[in-house]
Amino acid sequence: MDVKFQDTQANTTEQLNSTKQLFDSKPSVTFSVAEAVVKILGDMGVQYAFGVSGGAIAPVWAALHQSCIQVLHFRHEAGAAFAAIEAYFASDRPVVVFTTAGPGITNALTGLLAARWEGAKVIFVSASTSAPQRGRWACQETSSYTMPSAGIFTSGQIFHYATTLESSDQLPEVSRRLALGLGQPGGFVAHISIPTNIQTSTLNTSLPRVTLSQSLATVTEETIAECVRLLSEGPFAIWVGFGARGAAKDIRHLAERTGAAVMCSPRAKGIFPEDHPQFVGVTGFGGHESVLRYMQEQRPWYTLVLGTRLGELTSFWNPEMISRRGFLHVDIDPEVPGTAYPSVKTFAIQSDVGVFLKALLKSFPERPGTSKVPLLLRKRNVIHPRADGKVRPDVLMNMIQRVIVEQSNAVVMTEVGNSLVWAIHVLQFAKPCRFRISTGFGSMGHFVTGVVGAALARNGKAVAIVGDGAMLMNSEVNTAVGYQIPAVWIVLNDGRYNMCEQGMTYLGFNGVDATIPQADFVKIAQGMGADGMRVQSEYDIQAALEKAMASPGPFVVDILIEPTSTAPIGSRLDSLISQGATNY
Repeated sequence: MDVKFQDTQANTTEQLNSTKQLFDSKPSVTFSVAEAVVKILGDMGVQYAFGVSGGAIAPVWAALHQSCIQVLHFRHEAGAAFAAIEAYFASDRPVVVFTTAGPGITNALTGLLAARWEGAKVIFVSASTSAPQRGRWACQETSSYTMPSAGIFTSGQIFHYATTLESSDQLPEVSRRLALGLGQPGGFVAHISIPTNIQTSTLNTSLPRVTLSQSLATVTEETIAECVRLLSEGPFAIWVGFGARGAAKDIRHLAERTGAAVMCSPRAKGIFPEDHPQFVGVTGFGGHESVLRYMQEQRPWYTLVLGTRLGELTSFWNPEMISRRGFLHVDIDPEVPGTAYPSVKTFAIQSDVGVFLKALLKSFPERPGTSKVPLLLRKRNVIHPRADGKVRPDVLMNMIQRVIVEQSNAVVMTEVGNSLVWAIHVLQFAKPCRFRISTGFGSMGHFVTGVVGAALARNGKAVAIVGDGAMLMNSEVNTAVGYQIPAVWIVLNDGRYNMCEQGMTYLGFNGVDATIPQADFVKIAQGMGADGMRVQSEYDIQAALEKAMASPGPFVVDILIEPTSTAPIGSRLDSLISQGATNY
């Protein structure tokens, strides 16, 4: 657990104690249920609420505005949910998403599913139809008459915890369940649906004392001893996942002590420095050939897997990634180890990665004379700009590396599509938490909107590298203008869903239409009050990026991309072919 979260825990406990005194002392001020819910959320550490208003949620929306929580009014509920995810990862504090009834709820579901897949802590507060009006064709009616309750209003695959608050008497149990969920390791996505008439009803119960405490999955001495024994048998590799982002120092310490080779999943770029001599590369989607060369030529006895599910875009379930004697797999979720490679011998360790590594380092013998494995180092290709033609994606990425990655501390995020694979393949990070992508749920529209939440919570620059298709979906540039949030969008504008077009050709399907009428994103941005610059030559990239990074407000860089440059997506397409998606 990082210090920032510990501080939040301590402050939250004090706030919850004061809340208990407030309600137990029965003050003369009468609280509504909406005000009480908002008070609970603030006391649990919530700093931001993202959403779209509506009549049915009006009391909660008003209560949020009167609280210490900063309210961000978005243009679409999905954008609000994506922004909430990235605000969580930027701040390490739980975030609220609010919507009105009916379509407000369904619009938000894509972003909330992404929150579940990403491991964020998000509390969704929505409105539902008051009991006397249910079944009577109320406007945007939200009840069992009009919407399925299973999964949306009940705990399940979307929400870890979901309930409809039909009485203020339920508030103690609701607050208890929220506190338990927010204190557990990993993500937590909850849904509290409140009928409109309940929001304005008077609180008739006191709130019990609820303490937020972080519970970390620990590991036994026997397990650590067995890990030390196995890893001491011969050379081993470390496979770093996004779930290990809080343990960067200990991973480096273990690698340098043992001489282990280190590779990472696409989401884990930067947790172990990509310029370190023991780093062999990124695995999976957009990854590096150097990883497979290492596994073929210097296959380790074991691979220590830290905080990754080893899903398709991390491993492609490639048998070449299997070490000689199997995996030691550490994850807080006991269902993860052994799932991606069910036939491979796997020693499963349920633990927080940081807790595990600290225990392992205490027990692992000091080996100062350990010789480093002669690794196959990757070399960054330097591509010089050309005067003619549209911008090549790899040239753009090299310039992003120089201007943004190396000369700022901005977080960089990329949308699903060719922008994602180019960024994974070319960009290099030496520090954790500077690169954000989604390779699980992988929704288009995640980072064109999430960048707003990240820039807000960081109180500084956040940069989204996106395709024109995603940018046309839902960019929330207008929202960033309204709050003067310094988000930057770098748009790879090639007038098509290029990953789809290139992929269909590779798979043998010809004649499909993936083109998009080419938009001028600078004019669109300026029409909403943002600034921007269009780039038509590779020689203009640097000036545009520097201007974007110097801008105090939202800025759009519209890059006219050479559409015939083939992205390194062959492994993904080969995986699709193996699953039957081919016309050959």
